[in-house]
Amino acid sequence: MTAATTLDRADNTTIPDRTTSTDIGLLILRVTFGLLFAAHGAQKLFGWFGGDGLAANNAGFEKMGFHPGSVFGTLAGLSELVGGLLLAFGAFTPLAAAVVLGTAIVIVHTGFGKGLLGGYELGLLFAVVAAAVAFTGPGRLSVDSGRPWARTGPAWGAISVALAVAAAVVTLIFKAVL
Repeated sequence: MTAATTLDRADNTTIPDRTTSTDIGLLILRVTFGLLFAAHGAQKLFGWFGGDGLAANNAGFEKMGFHPGSVFGTLAGLSELVGGLLLAFGAFTPLAAAVVLGTAIVIVHTGFGKGLLGGYELGLLFAVVAAAVAFTGPGRLSVDSGRPWARTGPAWGAISVALAVAAAVVTLIFKAVL
């Protein structure tokens, strides 16, 4: 038996089966990740899911050097809530991925001094998932699928990443000067 024969037998799925599997995988990834990310925002904004709520969140942002904490804390909560929900539904995916990725970049920056594990690994994980969805698109099992506004592919992934980096840099510049 040759290696080619083994590979031929191992890969006996059809292209439509692989496409469906990819769409199901993207759905699982988007819904799980998006809802968990949105839950972080709900903790910050409303105190849901064991969160401290907006006042405590904003005070925490002040302690981290984000002045005014009420602006940065509220924006972080809204970015997590709205970006996570949009990703979960697969709606306006390039924009949703940019919002989540920009937020994740700031999370990485904030935890960077503590090292990878216990510091910025969660922000890095968020960033990787958001960037991956920016480039792959949401799949066929999404609100965007078949809609005139749907945008996917390398160019839209690059635009999402560029927008996220620009938003994160602006946020960190404001943090430094305010």
